[in-house]
Amino acid sequence: MRVEERPQHLPAALADDLDLIAEMTADFARSLDIEETLRLGLAHISSRMEAEAASIFLMEPGTGELVCRACFGPADVTGLRLPKGQGIVWRAVNRNATELVRDATDDPDFAHQVDNNTGFVTRSILCAPMAVRDERLGAIELFNKKGGGSFDADDRRVLQALAASAALALINARQAADMAEQKALKHELSLAADIQRAMLPPQRPPEFPIHGINLPARGVSGDFFDVVELTGGKIAFAIADVSGKGMNAAMLMSKTASLFRCLAKRLDGPGAVLAAIDSELAETSSAGMFVTMVAGILDPAAGNVVLANAGHEPPLLCCGASLTRIDEGMPPLGIVPDLFSQGCPESTIELNGGALYLFTDGLTEAGGTEAMLGSDGVARMLAPHRVRPAPDRLRALVAQVAEAGLALKDDLTMLVVEDVRDQPAMNRQYQARPASLSAIRHDLGHALSALGVCGPVIPDIVLAVDEACQNVIRHAYGGGEGEMIVQLRGDHDHVDIRLIDFAPTIDPASVCPRDLNDVRPGGLGTHFIREVMDNVEFLAPPPGTGNLLRMAKRIGGHENRKP
Repeated sequence: MRVEERPQHLPAALADDLDLIAEMTADFARSLDIEETLRLGLAHISSRMEAEAASIFLMEPGTGELVCRACFGPADVTGLRLPKGQGIVWRAVNRNATELVRDATDDPDFAHQVDNNTGFVTRSILCAPMAVRDERLGAIELFNKKGGGSFDADDRRVLQALAASAALALINARQAADMAEQKALKHELSLAADIQRAMLPPQRPPEFPIHGINLPARGVSGDFFDVVELTGGKIAFAIADVSGKGMNAAMLMSKTASLFRCLAKRLDGPGAVLAAIDSELAETSSAGMFVTMVAGILDPAAGNVVLANAGHEPPLLCCGASLTRIDEGMPPLGIVPDLFSQGCPESTIELNGGALYLFTDGLTEAGGTEAMLGSDGVARMLAPHRVRPAPDRLRALVAQVAEAGLALKDDLTMLVVEDVRDQPAMNRQYQARPASLSAIRHDLGHALSALGVCGPVIPDIVLAVDEACQNVIRHAYGGGEGEMIVQLRGDHDHVDIRLIDFAPTIDPASVCPRDLNDVRPGGLGTHFIREVMDNVEFLAPPPGTGNLLRMAKRIGGHENRKP
């Protein structure tokens, strides 16, 4: 704020000094470009303090050198660099004290070279350091008092006050610039993350044979997976991990993903796809960066996968209780030119009713170097979730990793490829709450119709299953939170429906129909279920679950079959 009126008892010179300090402080506070304000203010400082010339030196962050960022007077020395520790400016900065040199020629630290190069004659110097606590920012230097005199103690105090104000303003401006840059970077990372998520394949129904999940450790990911449906019913898939982190890894990931999506539809087999991607990456990827990748083609009708591996984590084939690591493979992509000139070896994997799991090292290395999960740990965590539909299985595994407190040091990506030849016509997981019942009725009715069932039997079956689900919600879970799975197998002549929950195991003998003569609200659902279905029984639940209720019905009569 400018001082407009001076107290009468203040000397005119002191009041002018206060005016200058107040004006410059206000300018610093308002400015969005402090260095530009310093340059403009330098002329005011020189004029008020009757200096023939002036310079502002700022510490360069990278080199630690003092560089002239602005000057006033007959000689332009902008850009001048002062060797570390040499000269009067460095002396003021190192001592963090204002230097008053009345006769420059008698000072041993005075650098004559600048005068020799510019023709300017330096007689006296006043130099004040710009510092905030222990952070040295630079200095303001004045040369030669006009009229042939010398700077005095009053000049020292004024310049010292101006330098302190300028230092604070410079610190504030740099912090504001850093905050703005961080905000802009955060926005850019958010946009990049949105673009990456858009590149991932869309979610498919639970009955689809391939599903994946991707969890970036940061805003953007160096992992990706993709699923591409080919002509003839086959499906190409891939999972990959780019070395390094941050934007460089994310950009290389995006390029690799684009190459796969393009080449998977044009080339014959995953080995040829990996070889083509390697050739492209070897020519254009950044030095030291590489990609580990598995590509494959699933034939759902034959139940087998053709697989090619370039330096990636060995996939796991799970068939019942057996577990097999698929260790064959080549080095990563983009490392050695022409390494894949003869192609990438392929292997054919028979799924035999099981599932193939592919994942990045973000999963196997979860927990850190002291307690890495590893492939065996992944298999152990998968075991209790195998009954779940594939998408829910992946989410349950990730949730279990988080619940176990295993910190993710890297991006986590996982893919499951299933043999769907003997899979249920419907296999879906729902939250065990009343709000899920509408979706269960809709999905089951649609699935029964797809099997060829029609007529009044569909709503009867749907209502029976609805009643069984209500019993799970009310009695098995006691109204609490949980999950339940509805599976449907069969055809137009016979349907087999299984309801699986994860609640505490119940005694089947305790679930029996109530006497119909016992007239009171509720409690007749079991009668209805047994009346509609031909067979209702509790079976031994799969490992890791709570209860398994089987409901079967033979469809009789042409009115209940589609032609």
